[in-house]
Amino acid sequence: MGPMIADDITPVFLINGFLEAGKTEFLTFTMEQEYFQTEGKTLLIVCEEGDTEYDQELLDETRTSIVYVEEFEQISPERLTELELLYNPERVLIEWNGMWNQDDLKLPTDWMIYQQITIVDMSTFELYVKNMKSLLAAMVRNSELIICNRCDGIDELERYKRMLKSMNTKCEIVFEDENGEIDELSEEDLPYDLNAEVVEIRPEAYGIWYIDCMDKPERYVGKVVEFVAMVLKSPEFPKNYFVPGRMAMTCCAEDMTFLGYICKAKEARNLETRQWVKVRARIALEFWKDYHGEGPVLYAEQVIPAEEIAEVVQFG
Repeated sequence: MGPMIADDITPVFLINGFLEAGKTEFLTFTMEQEYFQTEGKTLLIVCEEGDTEYDQELLDETRTSIVYVEEFEQISPERLTELELLYNPERVLIEWNGMWNQDDLKLPTDWMIYQQITIVDMSTFELYVKNMKSLLAAMVRNSELIICNRCDGIDELERYKRMLKSMNTKCEIVFEDENGEIDELSEEDLPYDLNAEVVEIRPEAYGIWYIDCMDKPERYVGKVVEFVAMVLKSPEFPKNYFVPGRMAMTCCAEDMTFLGYICKAKEARNLETRQWVKVRARIALEFWKDYHGEGPVLYAEQVIPAEEIAEVVQFG
């Protein structure tokens, strides 16, 4: 769960996803659980009415008041403060409307998002990725947990997982079919040979490698990889360290991010930011402060100048 909450802060649990993704079912299930019970009152703000309705008996039992919001303008900080005065809740649950850009949500100063969960219907995922990627990215960006339901018969799950991870590298992703949680996704053929003496990561495979290495680092420990990347240096790095990485577009042209892992190299002192290099390095899994925990750390065997790669990273 999220951080500790001060007494004067109203914690907000935000559940988002597109219409009919299963948000109401998820919230109903959660409200029924013993661990989610609380002494005080709960305010449930529903930003779109789907096909599933909340059970009045459950609302009464859990001391939950429900408020429906039809227009985005009705969810201003002023209006939310009014609702807080009216209902005096100990906590707030928000079922978010997937067609509203979540980046526009402004909460009262004494409200804090404590936990955010995204529900994704995988049977319509491709459609939303093609047509509403920026809305999807805004929903996913700050979620701690993404629950991908209705995965039955979908064989693109590994690719979809990478797309979601590219929008939020820190979240946990759970896949479910009609029988419940899917434990381990079938490992599809990666576009490089992990058993090779030197694993060559071609430019078009960089995004796949970056996400997979973060997701399943144990696969890569001790492997030697070779790839072309741009140099990033910072006075904050210890000497002999730099980050080789590439620019990636996680959802739209405005949303560019630099993806790379810290690398120790004797050549680092002679490198300059924005220079392009070919790196051959052995991968370790170690604590690194910028990772806030363990993550891939590269130990370079060779760093030589290389031609610039003009294309941005793709995750397909």
